[in-house]
Amino acid sequence: MIYPKFLKQRVKGVCKMRRSKLESYEDILGALVKKPLDLDSLAYEADMDCTLLIKRLESLIKYGLVEERLSSRKVRYAITERGIAVLKNLNFRKYMEKIVNAVRVMDDALQVIPSISRRENTESE
Repeated sequence: MIYPKFLKQRVKGVCKMRRSKLESYEDILGALVKKPLDLDSLAYEADMDCTLLIKRLESLIKYGLVEERLSSRKVRYAITERGIAVLKNLNFRKYMEKIVNAVRVMDDALQVIPSISRRENTESE
């Protein structure tokens, strides 16, 4: 069975993995950290389709992570303080996942080393 998060999308001849909602939210918030953006600019920065972006923005606005700002006849979207806090938390979670994975690799290596040493000792005898 193929799970939705492993489905591949073809974009301009390149295969890429489908993003989860959480990854989409993270990309949107990450793009807005730099400066407020209009819908088209945000879609480009977050690498998302505008219709999907609008759905994600509605949720982020509902939970107070993003706000709409009117400026020079355009609606711009800006990250709120709450949004910055959530983004920091998500980035910390990613960092911790990397550390956990590195520790697992080291643990696996430490379990393999004694068996290699035993083989070398039995071969030398």
